[in-house]
Amino acid sequence: MESKGTAEQRSHRRLIAWQESMDIVQEIYKVTAGFPRVEQFGLTSQMRRAAISVPGNIAEGAARVTDKDFLNFLSISRGSLSELETQVLIAERLGYVADTETIMEKNTRTFRLINGLMNHLRNRKDSTPKSHSNRPLTPNS
Repeated sequence: MESKGTAEQRSHRRLIAWQESMDIVQEIYKVTAGFPRVEQFGLTSQMRRAAISVPGNIAEGAARVTDKDFLNFLSISRGSLSELETQVLIAERLGYVADTETIMEKNTRTFRLINGLMNHLRNRKDSTPKSHSNRPLTPNS
């Protein structure tokens, strides 16, 4: 018998916002790998931590019992996306990143997905605890 906590049963992995934010983490690691060594403990570290925070908070929120708790973690994820956007623009101004279009598009898409998920959770008829099986898979479900 499969244990209840297996990866396939964890709802955050099925969320498009989580999947997209994982892509952002990968992109940020690629981009920051080319930053000057002097930025290792500065902008590189800040950007990576902000990027990692997004899927981490989505996952943690999805594991919570109430929609109110989930909404709080989604809000933190949005804040991390905004922080990351600012850091990407700083990196561009400093000449560390020539083309920010891909990152910014992914960032905007993920922000919208999180907003949609938040709206979905807010619009539920009741705020009683939900089981993982009742979590929305996409912001429009």
